[in-house]
Amino acid sequence: MSDLFAPHVPKDVEARRPLADRLRPKTLAEVTGQEHLTGEDGVLARMIASGSLGSMIFWGPPGTGKTTVARLLSGEAGLAFEQISAIFSGVADLKRVFEAARMRRMDGRQTLLFVDEIHRFNRAQQDSFLPVMEDGTVILVGATTENPSFELNAALLSRARVLTFKAHDEESLATLLKRAEEVEGKPLPLDADARASLVRMADGDGRAVLTLAEEVWRAARAGEVFDTEGLTRIVQRRAPVYDKGQDGHYNLISALHKSVRGSDPDAALYYLCRMFDAGEDPLYLGRRLVRMAVEDIGLADPQALVICNAAKDAYDYLGSPEGELALAQACVYLATAPKSNGVYMAYKSAMRAAKENGSLLPPKHILNAPTKLMKAEGYNEGYRYDHDEPDAFSGQDYFPEKMGRKTFYDPPERGFEREIRKRLDWWAKLRRERGG
Repeated sequence: MSDLFAPHVPKDVEARRPLADRLRPKTLAEVTGQEHLTGEDGVLARMIASGSLGSMIFWGPPGTGKTTVARLLSGEAGLAFEQISAIFSGVADLKRVFEAARMRRMDGRQTLLFVDEIHRFNRAQQDSFLPVMEDGTVILVGATTENPSFELNAALLSRARVLTFKAHDEESLATLLKRAEEVEGKPLPLDADARASLVRMADGDGRAVLTLAEEVWRAARAGEVFDTEGLTRIVQRRAPVYDKGQDGHYNLISALHKSVRGSDPDAALYYLCRMFDAGEDPLYLGRRLVRMAVEDIGLADPQALVICNAAKDAYDYLGSPEGELALAQACVYLATAPKSNGVYMAYKSAMRAAKENGSLLPPKHILNAPTKLMKAEGYNEGYRYDHDEPDAFSGQDYFPEKMGRKTFYDPPERGFEREIRKRLDWWAKLRRERGG
């Protein structure tokens, strides 16, 4: 028998609700793609079983179920649920929510406060959560797409556990599409290749895959099945999840840099093109390539820096899109060049020594003596002009006397530095023989 007092929702109104809303899980067990959190042995499942919840930060990309999981968590733990968004809320809203939570607590009921986009609150607003977290007025669950280590106060992070939500993989998105077909009562009008393309377009976002599926159903005529080309024509390609000032930017530039360092030209070119496609400033990428040339290749291939600077100039000259090819060429050159961080490590060691040893006077024999007083003090005394010495090498010591001789640059036996290694070893031998 149906519940006579349940609100009646007309079928046409229910059908007009977005598919993602109609498919929202009713229990934690129904949540897809976050089994490491919501599965039987997941962190959240264990918290529910223990009967004790603490404050948490949900960190993950859009469309992974952060809001849904927070709502379900409150229901299964028997907590009152309050939701605010940092985009639309201010100090007055926070005070109102905290006061309502205090009133509930007096009645013996705790509040789970879900704060969407919590990283958008400033430092003072984030600090306002601390007292109500500490005294148990609220259990805070904050959601963020940005790295909490960079975006949230240390004090807030110390009182909350960070749980990472993963982007949906292809299997998880395929499961969501099957559920959608069950709810709609009809198959998605796509052939196998187009269906796989739609999953890729969603880019790990569960909400996106369902929204795209809705668009396909709306566009399809009776009996029509779309191939990949038809899908692309109907569903405008979704922009990559990438913000030039946020995590996506830093993740991709890190992937590009490490692919170059790892001598993988294919992966390096892929990440370079990902960033081009996302609208990254090509000159920013040119600057990063120059940095890679000096940090990871250095004198193992001195041409690397020359080529990167030439690629930057070529982009300046050609503009977009032709100029991107010059940057791609430089990227592949770097990835296939012999690698060395010898100069980079030598620079860091020398800088450390410069800071540690203060203002030590260089040895007097290499100081000029333009005045009689300086000559009397021994400046330039005993200096040997290297070009007049055998092998154009005097072997004299040039470090401050109180510091002693140091070795900072230790080139590996790779690329052009193999030749530099031979020279340094030869000069070291001559220095020993000549008592330098």
